[in-house]
Amino acid sequence: MISNLSGGKEFRMIAKTMYGLEDVLAGELEKLGAKNIEKLCRAVGFDGDMVTLYRANYCCRTALSILKPIASFTANNEHELYDNVYKIKWEKYINPDGTLFIDNSVNSRIFNHSLYASQKTKDAICDRLRKMFNKRPSVRREDADLRLNLHIHDNQVTISLDSSGDSLHKRNYRANNGQAPLNEVTAAGLIQLSGWQRDCNFFDPMCGSGTLLIEAAMFAYNIPAQYYRKKFAFKKWGDYSAPLWKKVKAEADGMICDFDYKIWGSDISGNAISEARENIEYAKLHKDIELFRNAIEEQEPPEGKTLVITNPPYGERIEVDDIFALYERIGTAFKTKYEGNVAWVISSDLSALKKIGLKPDKRITIYNSNLECRFCRYELYKGSRR
Repeated sequence: MISNLSGGKEFRMIAKTMYGLEDVLAGELEKLGAKNIEKLCRAVGFDGDMVTLYRANYCCRTALSILKPIASFTANNEHELYDNVYKIKWEKYINPDGTLFIDNSVNSRIFNHSLYASQKTKDAICDRLRKMFNKRPSVRREDADLRLNLHIHDNQVTISLDSSGDSLHKRNYRANNGQAPLNEVTAAGLIQLSGWQRDCNFFDPMCGSGTLLIEAAMFAYNIPAQYYRKKFAFKKWGDYSAPLWKKVKAEADGMICDFDYKIWGSDISGNAISEARENIEYAKLHKDIELFRNAIEEQEPPEGKTLVITNPPYGERIEVDDIFALYERIGTAFKTKYEGNVAWVISSDLSALKKIGLKPDKRITIYNSNLECRFCRYELYKGSRR
């Protein structure tokens, strides 16, 4: 139960996410007490106070960053961009000898070079502070005192404070990245898109380095998304309240709960199982997740009702000798070992998906990194569906 903590004046925020996860993120924000929620493309707008901002950073599983817009204006050329940025009272946000970093998202015919737009923005900030204090900030990507997001669409410019810092997909539970790991935000989104209510076992029969398993365990036990992370950009803001942050963390951590079913993973690769075990132990979830080394057609799923979600190779980032044969084996395993359960598969290879030999009753378009994928649901009936 979310308490009625007060975080002062309310303001507008933007939570960025992956394409296809906007609905999931909007639902997460609503549960955290966000108001006036608006679904955008790869983002969700919402209102809240500092408590909402802290909660969104700590608890949202499908957010990449939480932004606080501080200025919006029209710029039809580089001079108007510079002049409007120069007018902002940057002395409120950064010490003149501090460090800053500017992320950008630019889709404009006027500003067709995103790095140049960032450079002009940086110049305007530094020139204002140098004129006032005879000092200027330096640029630093890692752990900058002020992290900004520059968003330009055509001639519309929005500048936001980035409250997160490093992307929120960096949960800090990885000891080993493995080969082409699934993005943590994508993995968390797949679990929620599946509709899993934590009411049965969870099994990933092609688990790789274990991202889906760890995200499933965090979801099952209600462990906050950033439980393992220490650094957030908002901790360097002038209005950061350590006591309020401590209360928000304690509230979320107090909602960690028990889970009465099994979380299993298997993979044919010994290296993948070693990497998954290393990550799971690093996250201190080794008592909650069981691992097996087996091919999908040889591994028995846990007894009882089981949700299967898996991310097989697509042949894009991990080479497979015969990808069609692999997907045929997935289909055979589903038909012979998983009767009465539901399985979900994510893949960018639409031809390979057809080789599973089952008709999905739901297909969701989602991106894994920059690959457009389909997340397909298969209800695995005994015998004929009729």
